[in-house]
Amino acid sequence: MRTLPRRSGPSAKTAAAAVVLFLLAGCGLLPGTTDAPPSSSPEVIGGVDEQLMPYYGQSVSWESCEGRFECADIEVPVDYADPDGESIKIAAIRSTTDGDSLGSILLNPGGPGGSGYDTVRGSLEQMTTEELRGSYDIVGFDPRGVKRSAPVTCLTDAERDAAREVQYDLDSDAGIAEAMEDSAELAEKCAAKTGEVLGHVDTASAAKDMDIIRAVVGDAKLNYLGFSYGTFLGATYADLFPERVGRMVLDGALDPSLTNEQVTLGQAKAFEGAIRSYAESCLASADCPLSGTVDQAVGQIQDLIRSVEANPLTAQDGRLVTVGTFVSGFIVPLYNDVNWPLLTRALDGAFDGDPTDMLYLADLGAERQADGDYTSNSTAAFTAINCLDYPMESDLAGMKENAAALEEASPTLGRYLAYGGTTCESWPAEPVRTPAPVDAAGADPILVIGTTGDPATPYEWAVSMTEQLESASLLTYEAQGHTAYGRGDSCVQNAVDSYFIEGTMPDEGTVC
Repeated sequence: MRTLPRRSGPSAKTAAAAVVLFLLAGCGLLPGTTDAPPSSSPEVIGGVDEQLMPYYGQSVSWESCEGRFECADIEVPVDYADPDGESIKIAAIRSTTDGDSLGSILLNPGGPGGSGYDTVRGSLEQMTTEELRGSYDIVGFDPRGVKRSAPVTCLTDAERDAAREVQYDLDSDAGIAEAMEDSAELAEKCAAKTGEVLGHVDTASAAKDMDIIRAVVGDAKLNYLGFSYGTFLGATYADLFPERVGRMVLDGALDPSLTNEQVTLGQAKAFEGAIRSYAESCLASADCPLSGTVDQAVGQIQDLIRSVEANPLTAQDGRLVTVGTFVSGFIVPLYNDVNWPLLTRALDGAFDGDPTDMLYLADLGAERQADGDYTSNSTAAFTAINCLDYPMESDLAGMKENAAALEEASPTLGRYLAYGGTTCESWPAEPVRTPAPVDAAGADPILVIGTTGDPATPYEWAVSMTEQLESASLLTYEAQGHTAYGRGDSCVQNAVDSYFIEGTMPDEGTVC
């Protein structure tokens, strides 16, 4: 039986070279600020700029939705430098406790581009424990630019399918130039269809939205559970509002000090390690399509991927599977070792010339249904947010140098992670952030979790984030896969629950 991979990290950027046309969809601005009287106590909204008071004090009606949840739209300014200008609405959903609540925990599943709304609605039991849900209201939201919250809009579903079949010759300057031309055309479509908000979907603006959500739910401090990119969002909030940090868990840390190129290089190394771990496990099973030593097995995977690059395959539904789509599918089950059997099955078919199962995995990652409908705009949001958060290397010589470093770090995937700078070179909004360490001086204790075999957010990033944040402690999880909490390990779950419910941090240096 096929299971859905746990996938929340920043590696939607994988195969950027082969999939420079990031696949996009969504809506535009939602109007109007509210002049409703404040619904929160002075303690909850204290110290807020007067121009933002209509947002912090807005009256929000939580209504029953999705069967057993409550939903609300929360209004925020498009541009925090111009609070009297246009506004958008952030879609939020929450589960509530049956008895007394300790407050709310805001949850972000990662991305950027992941839907916290969908996570709470569809995966709450898998992502959190019964003890946590019984103690707190769990609030999910779609960050600005994502799905229900003024989503980034660029391509139709049919155009997204077509874009995923494009393959560029990145060994030639002409192929790189073609990729950059197509990226420029895509950027124009995004700007035309999305409007003003496209320049304001950066992480700092989303963190400021979280402070308004905190006030709207009536909490004096923000309690927060962030996975993968959600750790970067949480750390950004802590750096902006250290005095308003409550109990914060950052699981699968993304180091805020790294450049885009350093992030990609770190992921290349980590995914190469995950591939070797998968190959070793596969060779020990009875149905593995690989053979020989681990080195030989990895070599067979590399040869397969190169063969798809040279001669794209056709799936049973008639769709063309180019190397970008193939690599995207290959990466998805590496996020969770529980899903390694799915990769084995997909590789088995691909070695026989049938990429159908690999395409199925790629469609899961792209959130495409069998009927051709895409259920989210996660890739579009990923692109838009990263183009604002990271100045990217788009000089041809610099990109070639980065490409060589990536191939050295990951002989299997590095080639397909290169030339990501082509995507943002013509983006209609300039980056608003320079990568730098965060310290959140004065914040309450923050728990950072790192998984030693994490392919998407390497363990050393958790170590680095812990060192940067003044009040952080590190919990280490010795395992394969992306993130830790909610994956069934009682040691991790007990540590996180005790922190949230009792305020007890695990001992320094705890290893699970």
